[in-house]
Amino acid sequence: MAGAQPVGRPLKVLHFVTGGFSGATQVAVDLCLAAQGDPRLQTLLVLRRKRHTSAARVEALRAQGLQVRVVSNWLHALTVWETRQIIRRWQPDVVFAHGFSDHIWGRQAAIAEGVPRIFHVEHNARERYTPRRLRQALALAAHTEASIGVSEGVRTSLIERGFAPQQCLAIPNGIALERFPDSLLPARWQDRTSAILMASRFARQKDQATLIHALAQLRARGLAPALHLAGVGSERLQRQAQALVRRLGLQQQVHFLGNVTDLPRRLADTQVFVLSTRWEGMPLALVEAMAAGCACIGTDVVGVREVIEQGSTGLLVPPGDATALADALQRLLQQPALAQQLGHAARQRAFSAHGRDRMWQRYRELLGGETQKAGEP
Repeated sequence: MAGAQPVGRPLKVLHFVTGGFSGATQVAVDLCLAAQGDPRLQTLLVLRRKRHTSAARVEALRAQGLQVRVVSNWLHALTVWETRQIIRRWQPDVVFAHGFSDHIWGRQAAIAEGVPRIFHVEHNARERYTPRRLRQALALAAHTEASIGVSEGVRTSLIERGFAPQQCLAIPNGIALERFPDSLLPARWQDRTSAILMASRFARQKDQATLIHALAQLRARGLAPALHLAGVGSERLQRQAQALVRRLGLQQQVHFLGNVTDLPRRLADTQVFVLSTRWEGMPLALVEAMAAGCACIGTDVVGVREVIEQGSTGLLVPPGDATALADALQRLLQQPALAQQLGHAARQRAFSAHGRDRMWQRYRELLGGETQKAGEP
């Protein structure tokens, strides 16, 4: 059984998260990477396998020096059992269980093995909680030190679902700002491609379809910018998006990029970024686009509206409104001075408010004195 931290060894922190390489996965990875420089901490990343879990991406994490384990996904009881075996061998002092429904299975395993400190990290304002899943999650609260929302909006959504307000806190996600140095940016705005980029996996949460319909409206207005869709995810939803592009006759404008390994460079080379979505928690892809100095448009939902200040650091449009999105795109495409101004302000906001170091400091504060080796003053 996991017990108290032995004297003289680092605090052992396990992060349990989906292996789907979503935003939740990236946050868990970033927290593990941030801890690498601290000899008082040791981390282990446990991924719950998904159909599209990439062995190459797992190996790339290990190449960065991370300890990574992968557990099964096809049966929840097996997921919990395999995670228990890892916990029993590794003896963590702290477990962070990220994202729905992974936070349920990760916490069940941690509780069963007696982990002293357990945290639940919620990454979206809207999740597919059935009554049964919500009962399971709330039942685990008695064994959970805190439920962390990745934005104030997500924290509010937890309270609305019945989680105790005093147990809920917000730690906004952050990004690795060092990936967006000044040297990455073109010298002039006009050196960027006058194109639109959306970097997001294909999932029920995301809304590439509205963006594609907005592009068709732009064409009817005499504008034909290229649209680049980066990301993978659901093959079914990607096929649906490709079919919509063919039906609207946009094959020459819309490009499906799949996984993009040089995303910071591609963002820096593009003028306009769009996050068309149905709901969010704390949109990392949008923050990265802001850090790259793109002129950004986002759907006006929880999470996004905490990042974009309307008319100052970007533009917000109503959910599912292709006409409003086309109007916003037309403004930026036809008013390059406005687009440049918004892009510059967005970059300043990203660097002042959304760095990974700021996020990491909040998690360090959450662990408090436990990050010291036992026996240290």
